[in-house]
Amino acid sequence: MATDSVAILLLPGWQNSGEAHWQTHWERQHGHVRVEQGDWQWPLRGDWMARLEEVLLDAAYCAGPCCLVAHSLGCQLVAAWAAHTRHAATVCGALLVAPPDVERADVPPQIAAWRKVAWQRLPFASTLVMSSDDPYCSAERAGAMAQAWGATLVAAGPRGHLNGDSGLGDWPAGLALLDALIKA
Repeated sequence: MATDSVAILLLPGWQNSGEAHWQTHWERQHGHVRVEQGDWQWPLRGDWMARLEEVLLDAAYCAGPCCLVAHSLGCQLVAAWAAHTRHAATVCGALLVAPPDVERADVPPQIAAWRKVAWQRLPFASTLVMSSDDPYCSAERAGAMAQAWGATLVAAGPRGHLNGDSGLGDWPAGLALLDALIKA
């Protein structure tokens, strides 16, 4: 499948992706579409799932196959949405970057409603990228999520939460992973 025939939907995590975040770079430089949520500060899983479903079913965004590119809580969104939707066939793959462990005891109250991870296998190809020193998820938990979701696990080394603070810029390595996922 050619990458130019696939719509790329960017799914930021809690508090959205800031100016230095690779998702913001991809949106501006490559024309990928950010799925805007109604509340970035106090996200409700059901609301976020409904918004993702709405965008996926809107031909203005996804006239053909779509690939989801999720960061942080966006990864949990993909897993929760996939466990409940009847429209998973609209998605050809998902790049899941730095999923947080929402079952940790120290989860902020703003995302406590996400506390249960959807552990079901994803019905589409996926790649999970994890950092060995992510402050929001241990390497072991990220590996367990990758295994449960049927995702190929890619270790990015010690890069923090793989966000704007990680200094990734346009993140060429991430673009290569996305390209490989779409072509698989």
